[in-house]
Amino acid sequence: MKTFIKIVASLAVLGAIALGVIIFLPVSRTAPLSALPADYQVPEGHGKYVMRMADCKACHTAEGGMPFAGGRAIESPLGTIWSTNITPDPENGIGNYSLDDFRAALYDGVEPDGTHLYPAMPYENYRKISEQDVRALYDFFMHDVTPVAEKAPETDLTFPFNQRWGLRLWNWLALRDAGHKDLYDDAVLDRGAYLVDALGHCAACHSPRNAIMAQDGKNAEDSTYLAGGVIGGWLAPSLHGENSAPAKWSEQDLRDYLSTGRNSQSAVAGEMTQVVGESLQHATDEDLHAMVTYLRHINGKSPGDTVADKGDDDANAQPDATTALLASADPSMPLGPRLYLDNCNACHFVNGKGADGVFPEIDGNSLVTADTPNGLIDVILNGAVLPSTEKRPARLAMPDFGHRLSDEEVATLATFVRQGWSNDAPVVTAKQVAAIREKTAE
Repeated sequence: MKTFIKIVASLAVLGAIALGVIIFLPVSRTAPLSALPADYQVPEGHGKYVMRMADCKACHTAEGGMPFAGGRAIESPLGTIWSTNITPDPENGIGNYSLDDFRAALYDGVEPDGTHLYPAMPYENYRKISEQDVRALYDFFMHDVTPVAEKAPETDLTFPFNQRWGLRLWNWLALRDAGHKDLYDDAVLDRGAYLVDALGHCAACHSPRNAIMAQDGKNAEDSTYLAGGVIGGWLAPSLHGENSAPAKWSEQDLRDYLSTGRNSQSAVAGEMTQVVGESLQHATDEDLHAMVTYLRHINGKSPGDTVADKGDDDANAQPDATTALLASADPSMPLGPRLYLDNCNACHFVNGKGADGVFPEIDGNSLVTADTPNGLIDVILNGAVLPSTEKRPARLAMPDFGHRLSDEEVATLATFVRQGWSNDAPVVTAKQVAAIREKTAE
């Protein structure tokens, strides 16, 4: 017993020492990654373009709120984190930030007073942004954004996650060296990697999380890189692997999806709607080409590689069991297919293939077959709206069905589409539907 007490006491002392070390660790701020001439001037319009590629507006603008004034709720496993005001207002925003302060927030997640930002701010990725782009962002926010004298809601997580000093240890464990490394002897691939890894911070959503909730995969050298993640309960599908979209889609389909939010296979929903609407639709043709080339390259695709034409396949294929059942319109068919015919068939058709660029496919759709059905349930209950983009301005909308379908009916319909055609995903329960209905009704 005495030995046990000594062990416990020793562990307590060691824990207290470790806690003290963490608390009193100096707050580190990464210096500029490269030197620029003293008379360096940001090229006109470059700051706004970098802001768009970094997707700053989507997270830092509340629905119906002033641009960049914060107040957008970001759901995390720890609780709700509220985005901050990043307008140049001196009291409520970043108006008093120096360039070094601004860089420290981007690279290290540290505010001027030493407060640590929660990693919902993707500084794991932003610490790869070049000095030229850091300067451009700073110039844009200080000179081109209207100050908003409005304080964003305070993030108030439960203990122990409200103890931000603990993020010093998290940063020490999670962060890799700052800077973006060129991995290829190809300027297009290196530019694509920079856009995906640094500015676009795609891994923040599309890579899984490890035991300490850091991104488990930050570049193509990692096996888990872009292997799929979960954000706000929705699946962010894999972008890396034989079943990923960049591996299965044509170059044009991938380009269309990123720039317009729709293609011959699928359409955006959830957070990706904001990404396309506020960010990717504004990419230059050169940058869009670089991203598509890079995403296809890491999936073993070379420029010019094509995929089989699905029209030819469909024309020669015999109707599968699901298609045959729906086409029969048999009055005695189970509830699932009857609900599909009543609510979904007009747009997505009996073969689940939808209409190219208008109604997405259901057969093989990653949202439909995701391990977590939350996204599918949300879309059935609340509908979805495609972003209006310069290339595809029509704001197409899927209606909501939550007002006309019960929890049990939504679960039955969702289970049917998750297991119809070539899909093979687990069933959906009424309890899962009720939870999403309650959450989205707030």
